Amino acid sequence: MNLSRRGFLGFTAALVPLHQSATREAPERLDHAGTGGRGARDEPGGTLYLGRYGDGIGIATYDAGGKITGTGTINGIPDPSFVIRDGSFLYVVNEQDAGAVTAIDISGTPKVLNRQLTKGSGPCHLVKVGDHLLSANYGSGDIAVHPIAADGSLGQQTDLVRHEGSAPHAHQVVHAGEYVLAVDLGTDSIYTYTLADGKLTLQHQANVKAGAGPRHLVFHPSGNYAYVADELDSTVTICGYANGVLTVLDTVPTGAGENYPGEVVISADGRFVYVTNRGHNSVSIFRTNGAGLELVGTPSCGGDWPRHATFDPTGRLLFVANQKSNNVVTFLVDQTAGTLTQASEFSTPTPVCVNV
Repeated sequence: MNLSRRGFLGFTAALVPLHQSATREAPERLDHAGTGGRGARDEPGGTLYLGRYGDGIGIATYDAGGKITGTGTINGIPDPSFVIRDGSFLYVVNEQDAGAVTAIDISGTPKVLNRQLTKGSGPCHLVKVGDHLLSANYGSGDIAVHPIAADGSLGQQTDLVRHEGSAPHAHQVVHAGEYVLAVDLGTDSIYTYTLADGKLTLQHQANVKAGAGPRHLVFHPSGNYAYVADELDSTVTICGYANGVLTVLDTVPTGAGENYPGEVVISADGRFVYVTNRGHNSVSIFRTNGAGLELVGTPSCGGDWPRHATFDPTGRLLFVANQKSNNVVTFLVDQTAGTLTQASEFSTPTPVCVNV
């Protein structure tokens, strides 16, 4: 894949001089993606869908202690590096040069409904907004919009919005109430859009520090702040948020050295923020203090190259996908202190996304 995130280090080395010279994401609701607990559910165990490079989505179950057991694979899905679930349906990116998104019915035996081209390259993130699916194309630096039919299948694309800049790389798209936010690593920007009749309209552009390489953001449950994991300079950018506008307040390092932050998630009560560090092979734990962040610790991720992380619905378990060591590690979360204790690990090919 050209400009593949699979081998991004070589590309980002060339990118830095250009700069020099996470359904469930609305901040108005406490159950946004990336938040441990998602509000109320207290059930033990559940089902995992594992995104990867190669063919097929892994299926697994986990018990109350976090032990994962593989149960099968949904075959015929090329490079499904990011997976979201909406009721009886999965929506998946196909992270290839000729990017696409795939709809899957999981109400019974999993069945692929259809696949639509994004008309961009390297789609790497998805969000469902009403009856539309939005995807972020990393390689081409644009956001694609597809309608979702009543049967869960995807319709023809209704919009494709390219970010302006010398090297745009859209990395995440987030639903925030009446707004859609798109994080772009290449332009060091976060764009705010409104979506109406399948079309995106730009409302605001927030700029982080040049060369930071913003990758993913997560909202504080209050809706007043957002925390942005910066891939290229190993930091978290702290932003204020109101009415679709992000305002940079501060920046903090994720730990010593070059860490290449991958994912950022937050506890349901907003007290702790967790960031995966791929260079350091750790998880940074931050305690929130108003908008601020205080580093609590950087325990091992239990593998190599921790790409993605997500809480189970109770908030008592954190799953970390370690891409290069081919394992998903389960951590027990101390919801009072915020600390992590490794509970188990599960071997699976190139895990880059864990959907609960």
